[in-house]
Amino acid sequence: MTIGQTERATQNRMITQMCGDVSGQVGGLGWRYLGDWHHREGNANVEPTLLRPWLLAQGYGYDVVTKAIAELQRASRMEGVKLYEANQATYGMLRYGVQVTPGPGEAPVTVRFVDWETPTANDLGVAEEVAVSANNPKAYNKRPDLVLYVNGIALGVVELKKSTVEVGEGIRQTLDNQRPEFIRHFFTTVQLTFAGNDAQGLRYAAIQTPQPYWLAWKEDSPLASPLARDAAQLMAPGRFLEIINDFILFDAGIKKITRHNQYFAVKAAQESVHARQGGIIWQTQGSGKSLIMVMLARWIREALPDARILVVTDRKELDEQIETVFGNTGDKVRRAKSGADLLAALADPSERIVSSLVHKFGRREEDELGAMVADIQRGQIGAPVGEFFIFIDEAHRTQSGKLARAMRTILPRAVFFGFTGTPLLKSDKQTSLETFGPYIGKPYRFNEAVEDEVVLDLRYEARDIDQRITSPARIDEWFEAKTQGLTPVAKATLKQRWGTLQRVLSSKDRLEQIANDIIMDMELKPRLKSGRGNAMLVAGSIPEACRFFEIFRNSGSDLAGKCAIVTSYMRNASELTGEESGMGETDKQYVYRVYERLMTDQGTDEEAYETEALRQFRKEPARMKLLIVVSRLLTGFDAPTATYLYIDKQMRDHGLFQAICRVNRLDGDDKDFGYIVDYKDLFKNIETAVNDYTSQAFDAFDAEDVDGLISNRAEKAGADLTTARDAWFGLLDPVEQPKGDEQIFAYFSSPHGWEDDPDADEKSRRRQALYKLAGAYARAFASVAEDPAASGVNDLELGQYRGEVERAIAIRDAVRLHSGDAVDMKQYEPAMRYLIDTYIKADDSDVISHLEDISLIDLVAAKGSDATEDLPETLKGRQENVAEAIENNVRRLIIDENPVNPKFYDQMSALLSDLVQKRRDDAIAYAEYLEQIADLVRSVKTGHGGSYPEQINTPGKKALYDNLDKDEDLTLKVDRAVRDNAELNFRGNKMKERKLSRAVQEGLPPPYSPDTIIDIIRAHDEY
Repeated sequence: MTIGQTERATQNRMITQMCGDVSGQVGGLGWRYLGDWHHREGNANVEPTLLRPWLLAQGYGYDVVTKAIAELQRASRMEGVKLYEANQATYGMLRYGVQVTPGPGEAPVTVRFVDWETPTANDLGVAEEVAVSANNPKAYNKRPDLVLYVNGIALGVVELKKSTVEVGEGIRQTLDNQRPEFIRHFFTTVQLTFAGNDAQGLRYAAIQTPQPYWLAWKEDSPLASPLARDAAQLMAPGRFLEIINDFILFDAGIKKITRHNQYFAVKAAQESVHARQGGIIWQTQGSGKSLIMVMLARWIREALPDARILVVTDRKELDEQIETVFGNTGDKVRRAKSGADLLAALADPSERIVSSLVHKFGRREEDELGAMVADIQRGQIGAPVGEFFIFIDEAHRTQSGKLARAMRTILPRAVFFGFTGTPLLKSDKQTSLETFGPYIGKPYRFNEAVEDEVVLDLRYEARDIDQRITSPARIDEWFEAKTQGLTPVAKATLKQRWGTLQRVLSSKDRLEQIANDIIMDMELKPRLKSGRGNAMLVAGSIPEACRFFEIFRNSGSDLAGKCAIVTSYMRNASELTGEESGMGETDKQYVYRVYERLMTDQGTDEEAYETEALRQFRKEPARMKLLIVVSRLLTGFDAPTATYLYIDKQMRDHGLFQAICRVNRLDGDDKDFGYIVDYKDLFKNIETAVNDYTSQAFDAFDAEDVDGLISNRAEKAGADLTTARDAWFGLLDPVEQPKGDEQIFAYFSSPHGWEDDPDADEKSRRRQALYKLAGAYARAFASVAEDPAASGVNDLELGQYRGEVERAIAIRDAVRLHSGDAVDMKQYEPAMRYLIDTYIKADDSDVISHLEDISLIDLVAAKGSDATEDLPETLKGRQENVAEAIENNVRRLIIDENPVNPKFYDQMSALLSDLVQKRRDDAIAYAEYLEQIADLVRSVKTGHGGSYPEQINTPGKKALYDNLDKDEDLTLKVDRAVRDNAELNFRGNKMKERKLSRAVQEGLPPPYSPDTIIDIIRAHDEY
């Protein structure tokens, strides 16, 4: 491989590696070359000419094969369903086969399209340049570089780039192909999508996976080339088919595929299953431990017909999470409601997966376990039936004690797998290994997950709020007054109690100071202020949590109505018995009063209140910005929105480790880290902790187990700023002097429009880098600006960096507008407005708000030739710059709106091209050009022309009229058919859309397509 070689050379090497040569014989990794299908007619994701002979060779009859292929093709056509649903349906057919009835009265035959057990028994083929017709007849056809066919069914798609082109471009190309305008229908059978180049290797994902979540594979290999290495590991037929068969999940609307750590954990566990030997599976917090359980459980049940799975946890929320995770992926879980219900479930072999809290194996009565065993032995309770594999979640907590022994007594032959996301303590590590067995596979530690971008790194900040006694003399007076008549021992006991409370309890002033800190952070921290992120506060006790809650509720701040308290407390009036002394409110009375008032105000109970609070925290962070907790939610609670964790509780070991990992989940480009704010001095020497986490808070962990957990915020911020700044100026180095607006636009954008620019693709890549690096520089500056001195930045340097960041953001915004990228690129910097407002200077916010609220398109439509007066200074310097920016943005608008009225927007596109040509030929005055552009934009925004028959009087009818060649009678006929047959919520409903399509087709003469009409109908709210 030579740097800079063409994409064609890369593709040739990949074909050679996979197929050996182009003879059509099996070679290389085990595939055969099918040919260059660029000019081949009728390319599809199901190729009967390849599938039919393979099925006939398996012994199926001709008629059975014909019916089976028809069933698969019907599912793959994606009629009236979303891609996810169609892909899920075809996946089920591929994995389990389809039942076909050969003839009347004959028994059904299950036809299997893939031999999963013997990969080499399949017809494995690779076709290149597979030209596929776009769904929208006006859109360009697409041509994936490589398609991997198994028995004529497209299961893999590969996009390759040369070594100097980012793999991200191949990812975006693949995602573009999955848009409805292009070849989404081709991906109904595709199980794995790949993008790669020689420098970065392959990235892989399931369908519709956003770019940040594409995965890199990690596995030792003697191959030096990243691309060749990844291809050998992911595209060898055995591995390729195994990943599809055993390591793909459809999880509540999202198709998921295994990461390398999950794959190797399950593979190692499979060996343990065969050996009937348990062990410990350690995958760090946030790395997908629950999905490992699901994948392993599915494999066990399919490999062993009598196998049953029991998942045991020790927390209610974990038990609920297990039920949800398994349920979302299609596996029914029997969740035990009591000890008796658990035993009944264990005795029922139809319940293949059972979940239970460990406490269901026995209550506090010493003789209960013995009684349960005796009842089983006497036959009064059915004995457990089947071959049990028990998954113990959070194994470091549920591994020993009476309840764990009870499990082994009732299920003596079961195989136990301990799952944990935290390091094992030195003190119980040996016990854990004795209880479960050795580690299964290699532990996947925190630093590895951060390096793999599976979870986020954590940043730490200590805050100290000193508490002092302001008047010792008055305290002494109080003691003397209150202790008259007490013995010296009683006085000493009372003083000791006072000293203990003084150390343990926080004063109201201190709690208010912490609350004020958090309120301030909500206004200043970009992600919290934006409403995309939220926070958790860990209080020292339930009474303190209630005091925090009341402080926030009475603060008058934005948090007053956007925080919730989630603890283990449940109101019970009997607990108040004996609390009343007539001397003031006790803690129990106080907590009861707070909860009583809260639940009365909300008109609910604790369980419903908590459910709604957690839903809002996960799904609507702008409405639920803070959760106040004590011990709940510090393990097994996954909320990617959670960004800050405030700790005001003494914690250590497992509890601390798990708590800080609540904020390490990925959640978009504006969440770079999880932030820990420590009010209890839990990390007394952060410099030591960076190198050796066996000290202080983690003094019970092996150093290698916790290496790389957390880093010092200020030191890292300074280093991040230097890195981001160097990258930014490195990007600008090739821009010609004097590096003014004209030179910048020429380097990053297309002065004469992207259609006629041979370097348009390269400039697009440059812009992607510009947007990313400008944002990275701004975020790095924002982190340093919080505490410049701690990051080693003086005032002079800070001012210089501020000016550079302002310039970077101005360049970014101007280039984004000029190039027409403004709409598409917003997703890359969703919270940048808040960063600028908060950390750079306030007067910039007016400009940014203006450009965010009023687009360039709206500006031109509203003001015509006067629009240039309101453009940024960086953009309006030359008429040429303004014209190019306007043209690119109008072109983008036309493309985005095309599905609403395809023929009308095709006409608008032609008008725009004509207007652009006139401007370039100087055949039109600039002011007249702007006015005509404004007229065009107004028409485009309207979505239809201006002159229609009287009865064609709605946007939907006008769109139909334009696309039915202005046939008024036909338009009204189709409109009536739609209105008579379009059922409520038909969009996305397969059956309802199919019924509507049939009704439309009945009155639609050739060559009109009902699919085109349905696409238009979907885009109009009137139907």
